[in-house]
This record gives sequence, structure tokens and C-alpha cells, in this order.
Amino acid sequence: MNMNMNDTNTNKPATMGRLLVIPTPLDFGCAPELIAPIAQVLPEHTIAAAAATTHWISENAKSTRAFLSRVHAHTPLACAMQDMHIQVLPRDAHKSGDHQVSALDTQAKAWLAPALQGFDVALVSEAGMPAIADPGSSVVRAAHAMGLAVVPLSGPVSLMLALAASGLNGQQFAFVGYLKKGAELSAHIKSLEATALKTGQTQICIETPYRNAQLLQALITTLSPNTRLAVACGLAVDAQVISQTVAQWRDKAKQGLPSFDLPAVFLWGA
Repeated sequence: MNMNMNDTNTNKPATMGRLLVIPTPLDFGCAPELIAPIAQVLPEHTIAAAAATTHWISENAKSTRAFLSRVHAHTPLACAMQDMHIQVLPRDAHKSGDHQVSALDTQAKAWLAPALQGFDVALVSEAGMPAIADPGSSVVRAAHAMGLAVVPLSGPVSLMLALAASGLNGQQFAFVGYLKKGAELSAHIKSLEATALKTGQTQICIETPYRNAQLLQALITTLSPNTRLAVACGLAVDAQVISQTVAQWRDKAKQGLPSFDLPAVFLWGA
């Protein structure tokens, strides 16, 4: 549903609204039996802020409505679902990101216009923290340019959860997104490993779940035996984290590797 700039609510606050950066549970897309009550995965103040917000900028409207339904089961929403104003980020932002200044910055100012009328506007992604490994940075830039307060709320960030559980260097790390595909993959892995071994910087990447097994095999084959490789899978539900040297991974592979069929984070370094 597009945002309605002619909202008829007569109870608008006199002050400017804020941009709320609201994390969502990491279990979007998981089987229903794996989805926990929202109070188990988000703090109370984040749930309360989501329940009170009526204007949203979203990576995906369907996932946002599913999130709001879970919020409503815990804390009643400020308005009916059909009255929520949900603006969806364009597909280009999903595919190539919006971290560079572009026409999206101008669009984002229009999406944030309700904040000038006193409404808080929430930014959400499908899962986890918006604008980290997900689109949304153009919205944050626009909010700063408009003089709006930008308030990040507490909640899960899969990259940080994985790093904390990996045993790798948490003082220096780099998120490299998705690795190159095909013939370029091996060279990309070797280049990132060289950086990790030279600087001590942990390298972190993600992959589409159905390619997890292929990427894991490529990492085991390409990385040096003494390099530590960690895989953190299912962080939203029943987390499985394995962290060991590549030599140990190769030994494990002889008996068969674990099946990582949920969203996973891959980390490697010295």
C-alpha cells in the first residue's frame, strides 16, 4: 500500500517525527514450527515502537505485514493492518543496493515526508537490521539530510551473531557480501584469504541458502589447510555453528558435510 500524504488523522504530534531503524526477526521464510513468539526474539521496547508506528519503508510488503501480525499478537497495533502506510523500496535497491548516492536519495525524501507532519517512519528489511547487508542506506541518508533524528533500535544482526560465535577476530572484520560466481570464485576466495592472513581481518560473506553447500565446498577446496573457517546457520531458530581449520573441514568432508539449508553466514581468517 502506498503512503497517503493526505492523512486525515487529527491527532498528529506537533514535533517532527523520526526515522526508526527497526530490526525484524531472522526467521522470515522459516517453517511455521520454527517461528518463536516475537517476545523471544526482539526486546520489548522494539516491539512497542513497531506497534506504535503507522508509516513504513519496507524491503518487502508481505514480510512487513507478517512482522506486524506477530507484533500485534503481543502488543496491539496503533491502527488496522489495512490502514498501515507501507512504501516498498524499488527492486533496483534489492538487487544492487542503495549505498551509493543516487536518485533513490531523492525518492527517499518523499517517502519520509510524513515525518515532517510529526509521524515516526520505520525502516525495515525482511530479516535482521535494515541497511546492513540489506537495502535502506538511501533512506537513512535522506533522513539525515532532512534533519530528522535517526534512531536504530535493538534486535538481531546475523553478521554480528555469527562473528561472536566463530572464534575469529572480532576486532577487525570485513563483510564482503556475496562472492563472485563461476570461474572467478576461486580467485576471489584466495584474494580475500590473502587479506585475512596479512592483516588478521576476518572475512564474512553470505549466500543464497540453496547455494550454501556449493560455497562451502569451494571454501574447503580453495582455502589453506590452517585457515579457520566458520559457518553459522539457522541463527534465527536453532543455531548451528561450526568453526575449525580447513584441514579439519576436509577430514569431516570424508564422512559427509552437514546440511546447511537455512540462511547461513560464512567466516574465515587466521
